Amino acid sequence: MAGQRKTFNEINITPLTDIFLVLLIIMMVIAPLLDQQGLNLAVPNMIEVQDEIKDSKLVKVLVTDEDKYMLDGNEIPVNKAGAVIAEQAKENPDGLLIMTQNNATHGAVVKLMDEARNNGVVNISIMEY
Repeated sequence: MAGQRKTFNEINITPLTDIFLVLLIIMMVIAPLLDQQGLNLAVPNMIEVQDEIKDSKLVKVLVTDEDKYMLDGNEIPVNKAGAVIAEQAKENPDGLLIMTQNNATHGAVVKLMDEARNNGVVNISIMEY
């Protein structure tokens, strides 16, 4: 009977296997790169921070609700914050403590962190004031 067709009873999984292997290789290459991004943050307890402030030599900068930077009660101009922090870091080698008021913006804190890191400050801590 020439008009009869053979039924197809098997599924070819070779293309599916190839796709999974390619995806696996891509994930294996990308996964190590994902660990290298971002900041390493350690959030201390409030009690530990109070003790650390008394015992260590930190540069303490307050970010106010109006996004102004205050160092020892004096306002620091935004464009000179990095240089002032670098100067203070020579006398206080333990790092920078950024104290933020409740309504300080995230952008002001990040800008201060960037300025400090660009001027050689390695240890940066953040605390709500």
